[in-house]
Amino acid sequence: MITALLQTKLPNPVTEDEALEMFRRTAPNYQGKEGLIRKYYLLSEDRNFVGGIYLWQSREYAEKVYTEEWREYVKLTFGDYPSLTYFNTPLVVDNRHNEVLE
Repeated sequence: MITALLQTKLPNPVTEDEALEMFRRTAPNYQGKEGLIRKYYLLSEDRNFVGGIYLWQSREYAEKVYTEEWREYVKLTFGDYPSLTYFNTPLVVDNRHNEVLE
């Protein structure tokens, strides 16, 4: 598995309600996305950054999504291009489902 951490600086701070509305608009784009196990939406405490943590089956699946077209979509939606960092994810503990993923 691979984890992708994305962050985008907002042009202006947003309220939690405004962030939630932005996230709700984009969530359908990721439902049923091939290779995506889980996505977490993030809002920094100072509300100047939004981001996402994506858990993918492999980097190949992630790279199918993180295209130049996708980067432009993020800029249009949130106001800036995202930074992207990949992490190898050899093990995940999921307490909600009482399982360990390898």
